[in-house]
Amino acid sequence: MKNTIIIGSDHAGFSQKNAVIEHLTKNGYQVQDCGPFSTDSVDYPDYAHQVATKVLSNSQYLGILLCGSGNGVCLTANKHQGIRAALCWLPELGSLARQHNNANVLCLPARYINDVLACDIVDHFLIAEFENGRHLNRVNKIDL
Repeated sequence: MKNTIIIGSDHAGFSQKNAVIEHLTKNGYQVQDCGPFSTDSVDYPDYAHQVATKVLSNSQYLGILLCGSGNGVCLTANKHQGIRAALCWLPELGSLARQHNNANVLCLPARYINDVLACDIVDHFLIAEFENGRHLNRVNKIDL
């Protein structure tokens, strides 16, 4: 069974979030949408905190967050101990975030990438697995 994906955005990421949800659903993933549910202006921390909290509730969950630059949701999610959120704008970065950093939340800059690229990054993130080895000691040093 594929992982459950917890997803959220702000108003800038709303449209791309829906494209990613459609892509994930077509590929057999379970998706929990934390919102928002319209393009009305919202505060990204409200959704980033929800996604981070849900990802931490089950080690099988992965998260995806989107906002205009990807920075706001990434900064917010990383305030949660145990969350390793990575801002990615290329597929290779999505893979490396999982392989080297054991990232559990992918952050996307919706104003700077198109929906096709976003879905490609998501695929690379979800397919990749943590390599352990030399990376394990480094990842263990992330949480204080």
